[in-house]
Amino acid sequence: MSARTTTQQTWNLASLALNDAYTDFILSRQAMQCTQATLDFYRFTTGVFLTWAEGQSVTSPDQVDARLVRYYLANLASKGRADKTLNAHARAIRTLLRFWHAEKYIPAPVSLTMPKMEKKRLPVLSADELNQIVNAAKPRDKALILLMADSGLRRAEVIALNWSDIDIMSGLVKVKRGKGGKARSAVIGATTRRVLLAYRRILGNPTNDSPLFLSRTNERLTGTGVLLIFRRLSARTGIHVSPHALRRTFVILSLRAGMDVLHLQAMLGHASLDMVQHYAQMVDDDLLQEHKAHSPIDNLQRLTKK
Repeated sequence: MSARTTTQQTWNLASLALNDAYTDFILSRQAMQCTQATLDFYRFTTGVFLTWAEGQSVTSPDQVDARLVRYYLANLASKGRADKTLNAHARAIRTLLRFWHAEKYIPAPVSLTMPKMEKKRLPVLSADELNQIVNAAKPRDKALILLMADSGLRRAEVIALNWSDIDIMSGLVKVKRGKGGKARSAVIGATTRRVLLAYRRILGNPTNDSPLFLSRTNERLTGTGVLLIFRRLSARTGIHVSPHALRRTFVILSLRAGMDVLHLQAMLGHASLDMVQHYAQMVDDDLLQEHKAHSPIDNLQRLTKK
């Protein structure tokens, strides 16, 4: 069961000491003004862990050690949980234990080794595939696809946009509350802006405070609505497309076009260059594959015969 589907669950721990320490941790995240999604993540992951720990006869924070955490993660792995899930739980528990040590719930820091995540080559659309999807889309969906592929914005960031957040003349897009509640700017090009203008004419020139994208019932488009749009386009074109795939496509195509990685980092809203460097490695992989297939020296004998 994922954190997203269990955010309303209340974790009532039998041990008063564990329950107080857990509650204090959650209150500390609230005091830090973490987003609701982040709070839900911590509530679920640490709540599940501590409920499980009580089943192992743990009744106080100082009984939680690295061995217990390893046992818990191994238990999750035995149930077939993905490496991404294991890593997420481990990160949450590490944050919990660091807080407990800082607040003297536990006497010494607990050192954890994060579960390794398999490096996968995540799906990215080619320029041709992106064109096919755009050509198959209706005006609203076409504007949505181009905006996401041209800016690298996340799904939640896109559906939160109003018309006043976009400067049609310059292409500057103001993201008021991105991941982690941080504001930032993105940019879209002239082609995307023209498609947005065409979509706005269909809407009858909405006011500045109107949602950028509307559902069929003229309400703000939801995250689920975006997924349904992508599902329909995937079925129509035979090309799998998702919000994450478009974000990755923005990165890869931008890097191939020569965009500076620092500017790309700012547009994506990443706190560090780690993820951008991961994408840059994917571009390097492309170069290696192309050179392997077309190396002038490796193919010298074949070329000489021509």
